[in-house]
Amino acid sequence: MSSVRGNLNAGHSNGGGTVQGSMEDEMLAFLIDNEAQLHTYDDLTKVNPVTPTTVLRCLQARYSMKVFYTHAGCTLVALNPFQPVPELYSLGVMKEYHCAPQLKDQKPHIFIVAEEAYRNVKGQLVPVDQSLVVSGESGAGKTWTSRCLMKYYATVAASSSVVESQDTVERIERRVLDSNPIMEAFGNACTLRNNNSSRFGKYIQLQLDRRQLLVGASVQTYLLEKTRVANQPPNERNFHIFYQMMKAASDEQRKEWKMPHGHHFAWLPNVEKTLEEDCFQETLDAMVHLHINMKQQRQIFRILAGILHLGNVKFSISVEESQPCEIKDQSKGYLQIASQLFQIPPEHLQTCLIVRTLKAGKQRVHKPCSQVECCLRRDCLAKVIYAQLFEWLVAYINNSIFADKSTWCNFIGVLDVYGFECFQSNNLEQLCINYANEKLQQHFVSHYLRAQQEEYVSEGLQWSFVKYQDNRACLDLLEGSPFSVFSLLDEESRLNRTSDARAFRIRLEKELGDNSSIGWDKFSKVPHFTVAHYAGNVEYKIDGMVEKNKDPVAPEIIGLLQVSENPLLQHIFTEKGIDNSSSKGISKVTVVSKFKNSLETLMRILHNTTPHYTRCIKPNSDCKPLVFKKDEVIMQLEACGIVETIHISAAGFPIRIPFKAFIQRYGFISKHSSYESGPSHFEMMTGCNSEIHLQEVERLLCLLVQHPRYNISREPKSWVHRGRTKVFLTQSMLDLLEDQRRKVLSRCAFSIQCCWARYQRRKRHERRRSATLIQAAVRSWLVRRRVQRWDRAAALIQKSWRRWRELLKSLAEVELDDAEDLIQGEVAELNATIGERGSVWLSGIQEPVTVRGWPMGLALPLAPSIGMSARATGLQKMMSVVASLKLPSRRGTYKVETNQNIKGVASIRAQPKGSVKVHCQPSPLLYANCQPEMSNYVTGFNEILLEKTL
Repeated sequence: MSSVRGNLNAGHSNGGGTVQGSMEDEMLAFLIDNEAQLHTYDDLTKVNPVTPTTVLRCLQARYSMKVFYTHAGCTLVALNPFQPVPELYSLGVMKEYHCAPQLKDQKPHIFIVAEEAYRNVKGQLVPVDQSLVVSGESGAGKTWTSRCLMKYYATVAASSSVVESQDTVERIERRVLDSNPIMEAFGNACTLRNNNSSRFGKYIQLQLDRRQLLVGASVQTYLLEKTRVANQPPNERNFHIFYQMMKAASDEQRKEWKMPHGHHFAWLPNVEKTLEEDCFQETLDAMVHLHINMKQQRQIFRILAGILHLGNVKFSISVEESQPCEIKDQSKGYLQIASQLFQIPPEHLQTCLIVRTLKAGKQRVHKPCSQVECCLRRDCLAKVIYAQLFEWLVAYINNSIFADKSTWCNFIGVLDVYGFECFQSNNLEQLCINYANEKLQQHFVSHYLRAQQEEYVSEGLQWSFVKYQDNRACLDLLEGSPFSVFSLLDEESRLNRTSDARAFRIRLEKELGDNSSIGWDKFSKVPHFTVAHYAGNVEYKIDGMVEKNKDPVAPEIIGLLQVSENPLLQHIFTEKGIDNSSSKGISKVTVVSKFKNSLETLMRILHNTTPHYTRCIKPNSDCKPLVFKKDEVIMQLEACGIVETIHISAAGFPIRIPFKAFIQRYGFISKHSSYESGPSHFEMMTGCNSEIHLQEVERLLCLLVQHPRYNISREPKSWVHRGRTKVFLTQSMLDLLEDQRRKVLSRCAFSIQCCWARYQRRKRHERRRSATLIQAAVRSWLVRRRVQRWDRAAALIQKSWRRWRELLKSLAEVELDDAEDLIQGEVAELNATIGERGSVWLSGIQEPVTVRGWPMGLALPLAPSIGMSARATGLQKMMSVVASLKLPSRRGTYKVETNQNIKGVASIRAQPKGSVKVHCQPSPLLYANCQPEMSNYVTGFNEILLEKTL
């Protein structure tokens, strides 16, 4: 720590010229040696030495290379390119940063800030809410940066494949994004410094559930510059929505709004100037997506058109004070149109503008207004209508996107407020805007610059304080007690008298003359006072400041709007009228007091969250792309305290973790490390013993410092330091610890996976082995059962076959009637008696075959159809031959077919040689018992078993 402290002392020493000359030499050497590499310094804490000049040169080099984001310690510096760079914010870039394992390895980008906040919602130790503070001058790019943050979270936090959340995802993602075009159309305007300047502040709270999915959102607004509706500074414009209506409305809408082409409105200057924000269709689409129906849209635009027509109403000076002012003839038509659009009686509107109602006791007195008062009442009517319409839109958006408290547990807040402003003529609006920027700067100073250094001292670290610009004196001037600019302004506003600018200036000089942050130009004829802000001196005009702080709204104006037939106009003024009915006037709640209360609420929210700072820098006041003006940039760097932030970030410890939380998160690194520096107390910790915590922290830090793997033994105190109750770490040390923690967790997870895989494999092996045994047993049982069945069937078949064969054999023996086997080679001579009874000559046999009995066709085994001649004696024998040979009864040439051929059976065992005996006894063979019929085709007896007989 001594070397770092020495560098800091050298950088901030006010001593002799040797030290100063050494610093200049180091700066020149750094710029000369690294001139070609200046654009590579993505973190300005790496710059050595850290001076405004070196920081400026690095930013200039990066801007010339079209690199617009640079880390500055805990802050991100964003340079406005003043040109579209769509490839820098594409969906692929979002996924790249969201899926990056180490954000420090990614190039600086607004998405890094968004992803850090998103990951910190889970918290390294406990879930914490986050706030993204986007600050900078007007035109530095705060609105665009906030829009990119909204797009990132709507894409990353709302993208989910969970079926039941699809409706919520679509609703929240679409409506959160669509709230931007509406609020920018109604709350942004073109100023001298910025074409899309936010004329109100907003804090958007993105609500996340336990799965870090976007489930809702809410919008809180601050100090709408409603005076712009009726009073536009020179060369500036009114709110965008009026120009969108004027340029992109359809003919039907123009007819309804009484706004023909080329029509001039007093409150619509610089119509000829065309901006990218003049996109009426985008505003209409956003209204549709937010479920603002067509009827409500018509009512909204009729009110806006009525405001424009009201601005063309002019008043003439009254001749007599007792008589009210008259409306000029050319203005009466505008008054009539405005009353029609507001849907209120024109005579009531006219009376409300030119006659003031005073309450004296229980009586009401009507007093004519002067020309100036009439104009003020007209402007007041327009401003109060527009302001209430804007509040209604914000409330409608909140009702559309807000989630019930039970559905979300953490949030990420995006703060987009108006930037620091300094014009030629500055009034109450600029004072409040710059006061808000002073509060944000003080929050940064108190949260980071001062609080961190004070904590170093309280924790026992040897630390040399870095000097920084503290704006506490300026805040005491504006909001201090008992006297301040705001308290005196409120006091003057509550007095029931006409304000005097010179008298108020004298009062300020008397009460606040001792404060070094306020000054006066005694030679100026215009009453004013000058405030030394952190970003520079601003001169404020006193004239008209008290009236703007009163912001009076006559009760008769509210009453007139409550009876409007326009449902929306009547609705938005109902509650306002109820709130004011019990008071004597709205002036009791001043603009300053209301703004201070809302700003205090915002500060409490920021103090209870983890902030992330983004400093938007405006490279040039002309809004020209890639133009870098050193003088303007260096003023912004000094005003924001960027150089001091880099000093503290480079030399200090941005990460602070209590002992118990540190051990809980990193204690197991030493337990699973192979290098031990001493006995471990981690396992015997009781949870609340601070002495054990201290011993374990010491042992763990010794391990981290001495372990050769970590390579930090040379300068251990520049990486990590143990305080009295906390461990202080640099970002590099935190990254190293997180990397080692991931490695240990990875090894443990790998061991668990191995054990689980081994268990699963063993279980799978046992299941497979058991299944194999079961399958083998089943197959064996099935085979045995099948074999047994086959054996039984085979035995049964064999038994049946044997019985069948025996039966056939016995039957055959009975049917053969004592026939004797034919002796091989012997042919007996035919008996003359058998020959007389009947014989058949076959063509294949030389001698006739004698047939005794019938049928003869069973003795023809040689062919199914053969030529033969038959000779038979006796009618019975002849009929047998005819029946056997299937011969018709008439004479002629015959073709004999035996009846065996019909059934396809030739069961003759041997060719007959000699006498054939035919038995007509019943046979067990199929068809053996069929009887011949007297028909053309005689069947039957075709299975008779024939045997040769002697």
